[in-house]
Amino acid sequence: MKEFSLMLLSSLAATFSFAQTSADKVIQVKEVERIERTLSADDMEGRRVFTPGIEKAAAFIASEFKQTGLQTLNNGGTYLQSFSMVRPKFLGVNCSFDGATIDSRNVIVFTCQPELTINEHSGYETVTVAANDNIRGVVGKVLNGNKNYLVLVDTSFGHLFGNLTRMKSALFKTDKNVVFVLTTQKPTAYTITAKHEITEMKLANVVGVLTGKSKPNEYVIFSGHYDHLGINTRNMINNDSIYNGANDDAAGTTAVMMLAKYFKALNNNERTLIFAAFTAEETGGFGATYFSKQFNPDEVKAMFNIEMIGTESKWGRNSAYITGYEKTDMGKILQGNLEGTGFNFYPDPYPDQQLFYRSDNATLARLGVPAHTISTSKMDSEPNYHKASDEIGTLDLDNMTMIIKAIALSSRGIVNGKETPSRVDTAGLK
Repeated sequence: MKEFSLMLLSSLAATFSFAQTSADKVIQVKEVERIERTLSADDMEGRRVFTPGIEKAAAFIASEFKQTGLQTLNNGGTYLQSFSMVRPKFLGVNCSFDGATIDSRNVIVFTCQPELTINEHSGYETVTVAANDNIRGVVGKVLNGNKNYLVLVDTSFGHLFGNLTRMKSALFKTDKNVVFVLTTQKPTAYTITAKHEITEMKLANVVGVLTGKSKPNEYVIFSGHYDHLGINTRNMINNDSIYNGANDDAAGTTAVMMLAKYFKALNNNERTLIFAAFTAEETGGFGATYFSKQFNPDEVKAMFNIEMIGTESKWGRNSAYITGYEKTDMGKILQGNLEGTGFNFYPDPYPDQQLFYRSDNATLARLGVPAHTISTSKMDSEPNYHKASDEIGTLDLDNMTMIIKAIALSSRGIVNGKETPSRVDTAGLK
């Protein structure tokens, strides 16, 4: 037994040594700088959605994924995971309940159709939001559902009702409709007609895959968002109007691309690895939301979302924090795999900012996936956050490289299928 234990320890040490050596060979600061510098260059024009700059960034990421040797998602032949958003411009609505006219200000229609007319024979499911109900939970359910809904909202929510309009700024393209009416009436007969000017907008995540050797239907996701804020001539710094987003989040995207290179070189992943660069995080998290809906959450064993790792954390170098640390045991697993490296993962020090449900990990986390964001951003004192000064010269690239290595080494048990984090407790989540 003693000899077996020694052999096991020796084997584990050899495995760790091999992983560490591979990390040192593949994840080098020179390559980190090349990718980071390309993504945050002025010619990317701040990578704002619906601009040539973000299309150029997507093409660069896709090219790197191809050179790395990644597969395309579902063998689709392209690394671009394309989808459409719709921006409806409200033109007018008429609504009557049992022959009585409802004030148009009390009717909000979510639709991707230029003209919509419905009545009690249209097959819409009626949902009632009573005075003491959780309106946020109901709104989330119906807007993410696969049915047509008529939602009758109690007038006690009048002070919140108008906030729904803000959610119409961009919708996922769908043939389903949701109509909200602020009322205490439950009509037997109704007629609602709405008109909108519809603008369709194309977006794309960039996704690459390494298929698992023995557990191909178990997924581990490494992600970051590649969009930023573009060009802003009204808030210039030293005559600079380009919001390069070097830390936010070219740094996270660079990490994803480097991790793809590392795991491809290692070539021993038992679970399928998904490398995703998300679009439209800055405008509502639409890229991550669309991406997440393409997976069965039960098959996703872990998600490493990487956000702003280009500066030192509040603890200094060789450290980072994990949002939602207490919600699963994933952080403990990662830290356990870093024993002896001198690197430390800490719980999120900014719990009041609710970061766990504010980043691109949130959609899957709400479905129970141990999906966490890794970051070093000092949320109370990050001087270049959402400014034109967020440029590569403000980053500590050596430290950033060490963080990427730490993520690579800490994740190896999850990647090879020997460790599985506990799930997020979704009880009480709406």
